[in-house]
Amino acid sequence: MYLVKTPPIIKTLFSDFIWNINTDEKEVFITFDDGPIPELTPWVLDVLADYGFKASFFCVGDNVRKYPEIYNRIINEGHTIGNHTYNHVNGWLTDQKTYLDNIKKCDSLIQTDFFRPPYGKMSRGQSAVLKTEKTIVMWDVLSGDFDQTITKEKCLSNVIDNYSSGSIIVFHDNLKAAINLKYTLPRFLQHLADHGFTSMSLEEVMYEYA
Repeated sequence: MYLVKTPPIIKTLFSDFIWNINTDEKEVFITFDDGPIPELTPWVLDVLADYGFKASFFCVGDNVRKYPEIYNRIINEGHTIGNHTYNHVNGWLTDQKTYLDNIKKCDSLIQTDFFRPPYGKMSRGQSAVLKTEKTIVMWDVLSGDFDQTITKEKCLSNVIDNYSSGSIIVFHDNLKAAINLKYTLPRFLQHLADHGFTSMSLEEVMYEYA
């Protein structure tokens, strides 16, 4: 069970997290979780380059270790990097020290102030520590690309029907999401372009959100 559109009450209850960017511009903030992987991340970068769009990649540390050349390409092409733990750890199922140590292990490979918890799950204690050290980025729209029970057309409608200016939108560069992502991403970027929107990286507005 997951919510495609984050309800305002959740954003209010967890107002220390970043859910969307306050902007009057026609821009959204596309993000990718779980990579980099050779089967999908280079393709994602190619599609973004076709439109001149920037994005933010919340990377799993172990994948950065295994595929440093792809990680470096993300940086070299002007995208933002975020920490997504070293082993894609579920905060609800992990004690605080182990969880924070896993994040620090990821920090040993990537330098970033941005963090997104895998599955969006952290304990209060974990988040209390992390928010003193990092900007915790959640989302406004969850594409559902990881959900293998929905059609690729449904995945596309999830994002097209729910985004607005300033939306932080989550996709995944992992194998489970590949079919939905390969259908949805180019069509969504074309939709944005057709409607005068662009995608920006979070680093470009890191001091401008409210």
